[in-house]
Amino acid sequence: MTDSAGMPYGHPRLVLKNISKAFGAVQALTNVDFEVLPGEVMGLVGDNGAGKSTLIKIMAGAYAPDTGEIFVEGTKVNLTSPQEANHQGIETVYQDLALCDNLDVVKNMYLGREARQGFLLKDAEMERRTLEVLKVLNVRIPSVRVPVAGLSGGQRQCIAVAKTILRNPKVVLLDEPTAALGVVQTRQVLNLILRLKEQGLSVVVISHNLRDVFEVVDRVTVMRLGRRAGVFDIKSTTQEKIIGAITGAEFGPSTVPAPAPSAFEIGPA
Repeated sequence: MTDSAGMPYGHPRLVLKNISKAFGAVQALTNVDFEVLPGEVMGLVGDNGAGKSTLIKIMAGAYAPDTGEIFVEGTKVNLTSPQEANHQGIETVYQDLALCDNLDVVKNMYLGREARQGFLLKDAEMERRTLEVLKVLNVRIPSVRVPVAGLSGGQRQCIAVAKTILRNPKVVLLDEPTAALGVVQTRQVLNLILRLKEQGLSVVVISHNLRDVFEVVDRVTVMRLGRRAGVFDIKSTTQEKIIGAITGAEFGPSTVPAPAPSAFEIGPA
């Protein structure tokens, strides 16, 4: 939920405590804490290999942590599979979007969980519900009956996000939602993220583009070398401070070579 000024408040909706994960000899995550509030957009940033994707996949139920605890709305849960994460109200939109180009918008929205009456599909009901969700999120497309292949990159991203809303999620995880999009399409997706916030959802955004991060997030969690390097309130920080946390410059000299900051796009906040 958000207050009258649109700021998130309340107890954390999703909490991860002391999460560690190793793949053989590679320690991907070490004692990582993470939280996101109702009605909050939380950024998750870090250079390649910092542990962002591993952390998101643990939230999504794709990976099981070696140690640590996960809580959804104060209740301890075991996210043993993506299906269990969905059951707990956590939906994930990966970069590949998981859309079928040859199917129309309605079929993509309900793919694998079609509304049926006996052996018959309830096409009219699915179309009506699709139109309702797209209207709430202010997603504009020519028709819900056009193949997804004919939509722009921004429209396809919006459809992938809208698809998760049909399950009434509590938390939406977005993996690089504006990657490879043009200026107009990026604006469309950023506006959609803000509308998810207005609906009271908790949104986690992984992004390498700090300009986009600063436009939509309330706080940002920085990952570095598998550990949480810090959590920053977006209103009281700068892109330079975030870059410092990402590279380790903020913490002085290190025996570990700092990742190059060039992986990130820097622009006016």
